Amino acid sequence: MGPKDQVTIPHRISKALKLKKGDHILMRLVGKRVEMIPASLIPKEQLWFWTQEWQRKEHLVDEALARGDFREADSVEEVLKELKS
Repeated sequence: MGPKDQVTIPHRISKALKLKKGDHILMRLVGKRVEMIPASLIPKEQLWFWTQEWQRKEHLVDEALARGDFREADSVEEVLKELKS
């Protein structure tokens, strides 16, 4: 532990996790040990996309696309007409 309570991650571990300078790491206390987890920061205005509900809907759309369960339209007007019918 360094003078500013900094911890150095051994090279073999940072290499195995593919960590780069500037990467973010979450740290949490679990009992009497510390877990360090590589993390990505998500801007607050994008958090809605990562909610469980939204991700479930994304998964459903991905499945529908994989099945070919969709229609194509040539214009916005065509889409609106289809939605109204």
